[in-house]
Amino acid sequence: MGSRVYRLVVEGELSDRTAQAFDGMSLTRDAGTTALVGPVSDQAHLQRLFQRLADLGLTLVSANALDEQQEDGKQGASHSRSRG
Repeated sequence: MGSRVYRLVVEGELSDRTAQAFDGMSLTRDAGTTALVGPVSDQAHLQRLFQRLADLGLTLVSANALDEQQEDGKQGASHSRSRG
């Protein structure tokens, strides 16, 4: 897997301090969720982001690999994962 842009959505609106744990990703808060969008270099990087979310006690709502043409992140490959 080459570098791709991902959109990770978590429950809750992250504080600026918490968002610093995801350096290099843009942050958008909306209606009780937070979207983190940024480049992911490979599967190991993606797994580290998932682990960081889990370590912070955050619930992942969705993870989408975005196509280059996509601007809103509403389409693309989608995977959901929840903490159990």
